[in-house]
Amino acid sequence: MDREYKSVIESIIFASDEPLAEKDLLNVIREIDGDDVKLKLGELNELVEELNSDYKETGRAFKIIKIAGGYAFATNKEYAKYVGFLTTEKSKRRLSQSALETLALIAYKQPITKPEIEAIRGVSSDYMLSTLLDKKLIKIEGRAETIGRPLLYGTTDEFLKYFGLNAITDLPKPREIEDIERDAEFLDQKRKIMMNQIEENIENELESKTNEIE
Repeated sequence: MDREYKSVIESIIFASDEPLAEKDLLNVIREIDGDDVKLKLGELNELVEELNSDYKETGRAFKIIKIAGGYAFATNKEYAKYVGFLTTEKSKRRLSQSALETLALIAYKQPITKPEIEAIRGVSSDYMLSTLLDKKLIKIEGRAETIGRPLLYGTTDEFLKYFGLNAITDLPKPREIEDIERDAEFLDQKRKIMMNQIEENIENELESKTNEIE
């Protein structure tokens, strides 16, 4: 195995805005160094594991993970609450409770139709589906073989990246979700998110009233 490429792999993953699959990594290297590069697909993962060992030995705050079928840098779990605070501040990407409920239904029951979603939630899902489609968190998978042939919805690679998953099978099981919801750190983060949402709603109301007065 050519370990000289370890730093090359590190730099490519670091510079990429999207998770990089092994074949895409190898293609980048071959585009620069030619098709006679001896490095093979199976060896890339070994070099990534060596990089992660280096990071662990030197006490780095990050590692390379498999996410959405590719490699990407991520901070270690013990620093999640600090990085998570920054994430909660990014209101543009924040999803409402209704959007999260709709997205969870699609993730766990995909492919699923709009009538099925509305039957479970008990409310119209037109706006929520439109929002999730706009954010590219869901996609249309086709049509159901039922009366009216309603559209079928499923999650996307963007969904995997949004929630830090490598594959849809990595979704937590219902029992795991219950354990997470009882976790003190989770409850603290949930409280901060809710406070941010309340503050944002108050600001929007004040801005709306100000505009009405003007």
